[in-house]
Amino acid sequence: MPIPGDLLTTAMAVMPHRDVDRALETALSLDIPFWPQLPLLNYYEDMYVQAAEHFPGIVLDLENRTLSFSMDKFAVELDDAMTRMADPEYLDIGKTYSQVYHRFLETDLSDRPAIRGQLEGPISFGFNVKDEDDRPLIFNDTVRPFLLEFMAGRVNIQLQKLKKRNPNAFMFIDEPGLQYVFSAMSGYGDVPAGKDLEAFFAEIDRPRGIHLCGNPDWGFLLGLDMDILSMDVYTNGEVIASHHADIRRFLDRGGILVWGIVPTNVEPFETETTDTLEERLVSLWDRLTDKGVDRDILLSRSLLSPATCCLVNPDGTATVEKAFTAVNALSRRLRDRFGLS
Repeated sequence: MPIPGDLLTTAMAVMPHRDVDRALETALSLDIPFWPQLPLLNYYEDMYVQAAEHFPGIVLDLENRTLSFSMDKFAVELDDAMTRMADPEYLDIGKTYSQVYHRFLETDLSDRPAIRGQLEGPISFGFNVKDEDDRPLIFNDTVRPFLLEFMAGRVNIQLQKLKKRNPNAFMFIDEPGLQYVFSAMSGYGDVPAGKDLEAFFAEIDRPRGIHLCGNPDWGFLLGLDMDILSMDVYTNGEVIASHHADIRRFLDRGGILVWGIVPTNVEPFETETTDTLEERLVSLWDRLTDKGVDRDILLSRSLLSPATCCLVNPDGTATVEKAFTAVNALSRRLRDRFGLS
């Protein structure tokens, strides 16, 4: 089923809440809700730790909040992991690793235009998790192919479960590490990353896409075989607008763009209003339409969201919750403006 557009609202999953009920209530306040990830609640809820569940070779230290990898442990556990990957429950997120995910699945979500899940992507996981020699897994030619297969299986089982709650469910692959691919110092450039991501996406059911808050090569991302791309346009709007030709091609083949426009950090949030955010976003869209992007297609294939996640604000969760309220207000304003209500 297609992902809806028409300037409906969603958000990234990482939230600063320690109150599970409040976090879920906040996520459900958006048009397209999701299950929150709550790393301040406990270390199991960290997005890398959630993705690492059952991955062979993982060494998880809850007391010191560290996640690492042992090649010897991988060799011992690999055969069992490959056998158990045929069991959907083995690949799903366990209740220990998320106090919200299973409650989200128990919620009646059938009347929503869509719902969304997420999992940390293999590129970011491969950069972040390191072995005994402090070497990222992304450089391990033995582990990396299994990493792609394992994470694809985890994405698919989550999407299958979400689709039972709503046929328009889709998945975000969280890939903050993609911005490092284009650094000359990364040692893992866009060519191998492109091949690995295409192989990864080929194993994942649709709809699927990428979310990141950084500033990678947008042309590279917009050229991938995916259905949705979530971007921080509050910070990176000028750069993104320069990729008008890539955006046009992405939209023309049916892609959906998520415009992360409302800041969640307290300082920039307090400088903005619905009027200023509307002006900023419409100005960006005007630049794109001036360069040949069809306005009606753009609006019909766009969602709105906060710009980034934010775990630390002096007011705790208040600004993040205000940002969720603000993105809903901005959505109503723009839908009225462009006749989408």
